[in-house]
Amino acid sequence: MHLRTVAVLLAWASICVSALAQPTTPVKQGAALLKTDIIGVFAHPDDETGMAATLARYALGQTSIVANVYCTRGEGGGNMVGTQSGAALGALREAELRDCLTTLGVRYCYFLDQLDWAYTESVAATLEKWGKEQTLERLVRLVRALRPEIIVTMNPAPTPGQHGHHQAAGVLATEAFAAAADPKRFPLQLSKEGLSVWQPRRLFFSGGSGEVIATIPVNEPLADGRIPGQIAATALANHRSQAFGNFGNSPWLQRPQRFTLVKSFAPVSGVETNLLAGLPLQAPAIAAVEFAKRVPTADVVLEFAPRPAFANYRRWVREHRLEHVAAQIQGDIPVVAGEANVVRLEVANSSDRPLKGDLALTLPTGWTAQPASRSVTVAARAKTTIEVKVTPPAGRPADTDLLATWSAEGERFEAKAKLHPLPKAAVSRVKSSPAMDGSDLGWEKATSISVAATNLVQGKVADAADSSAIVRVAHDGKTIFVDVEVKDDVVVTNIEPNDIKGHWRSDSVELCFDPAAGAEHTMGCYKLGIFPFDTTGVVRAARDADANQGLVEETAPKTRLNSIRTVDGYRVQAAIPFDEIGLKRGQRRLGFNVIVYDGDKRDAALGENINKSRIAWSTRSGVQGRPEDWGRIDLE
Repeated sequence: MHLRTVAVLLAWASICVSALAQPTTPVKQGAALLKTDIIGVFAHPDDETGMAATLARYALGQTSIVANVYCTRGEGGGNMVGTQSGAALGALREAELRDCLTTLGVRYCYFLDQLDWAYTESVAATLEKWGKEQTLERLVRLVRALRPEIIVTMNPAPTPGQHGHHQAAGVLATEAFAAAADPKRFPLQLSKEGLSVWQPRRLFFSGGSGEVIATIPVNEPLADGRIPGQIAATALANHRSQAFGNFGNSPWLQRPQRFTLVKSFAPVSGVETNLLAGLPLQAPAIAAVEFAKRVPTADVVLEFAPRPAFANYRRWVREHRLEHVAAQIQGDIPVVAGEANVVRLEVANSSDRPLKGDLALTLPTGWTAQPASRSVTVAARAKTTIEVKVTPPAGRPADTDLLATWSAEGERFEAKAKLHPLPKAAVSRVKSSPAMDGSDLGWEKATSISVAATNLVQGKVADAADSSAIVRVAHDGKTIFVDVEVKDDVVVTNIEPNDIKGHWRSDSVELCFDPAAGAEHTMGCYKLGIFPFDTTGVVRAARDADANQGLVEETAPKTRLNSIRTVDGYRVQAAIPFDEIGLKRGQRRLGFNVIVYDGDKRDAALGENINKSRIAWSTRSGVQGRPEDWGRIDLE
């Protein structure tokens, strides 16, 4: 044998012996490969933004295994870097997300394959469209497979401006926390799929809204010198389709991030600074930590009946024993200004004796209640509903508190409600269609509505010249006519003819009609976003966030539109048939809103999101997805 060959073989043998002598780390496989420390549950790609720095701190700084789960791929969002929409946009956003999570150190990414169908404020509509049980089953499967120590998710409270999909993610994560440990829930996963029940040790909501708050510093350097907040800024910049490209300069990502401890099967300290404190548990037995002792139900409960979203949330909170994180959440009641509104009080008497007493209502000057006082009797072990009529002043009164007191059998009971007034208008009837050529012909008898610069929904408006509008509305018994004259000192046209969607990205007008005049969600509504001009100078529009989304020529082909440039802005006119809105014969009242979107970036890129402000006739955060808070119009 050649001497060189012998030398090579001897060297190889030496390497093999050395390798055999070295201790080796067992390769993880099967269930061990999937064992996870943290699962984050979100609605859309980029929803991890509020806790991205925290995830980076654990994944990169403590080598924790992190998995993120997303209900959708974000296919219903906007697109600031291209023309992809629908499923094609979902593919783009998934690619952006995976690049983001790689930078954060998040190891696994899963999707529940639900549709991002529109912006809504309704968790009920969201879960109905997704199918709550099948979506929960998919999430429980992942929890049982990954066996996380903790789950972090979004707060499911229905606060104004909180996306219904975000609420749904929080609801699903909360229920999966318990369902994954229950052998009666989705038992085929145990008998057919080889999984076992698993009880995560802790559940956190993002933000601080409860009794036990964990504050996580994210501006302290990791072992390699990098700072989690800076890592998050770099990672989140990958969401370029959502205009996150400049996140590298976001100082708020350096601030400590707060989480509310919702449920725990691990000891809880007074001050929480570590989401994984005391984990994994060494003791084989685990027991739930009782955060807030369940307060025995009082013999008598007096409370106002809230809007449906809050009533449902309140029931859900009680069912899952989350009172300790929901104490600060107060619902309000929309009431139409200048008219009597029915407000309901509920009195529950669980005692063995009937109760009789005097009920009195207290309101600020200018508000009236009828009757302001009355005698109320509630039978033993019974519940009764009391209706009162509350009339706010006409115009635009501010939100106010309503106090009810019931003095019965020597005891005094109180209930408070926040009343949110809505504007109203009577819409004139005209004999024929007004001109749709930008002129005033035929609009003289139309009802005029002001959308002032101070009617702010979001952003900042300098003055009336920056953004304001006069809206004229009329009808002929078959069609509603709307004329919106917008003052805008910088009119931007950065939307191409093949990119007619996401009207909030640029200068636009949104017309909102609700045939139910107070619906809990927009699925029965007609919502139309109108670009006064695309890049070729043509008025274009698309329905958005209702049950019939898409280009107006496809989804509402009988709707007619026109727009012209004016010396101080632009003017949009629309003629919309009753049947496309969904109005029934003889119907007079409907919900209505006009929202004006303004972006003053003169050098805006094509398709770029330049939204600077939103003003509306009826204002409130997230009002575009909340028909209950739209104004009311009556057809004369």
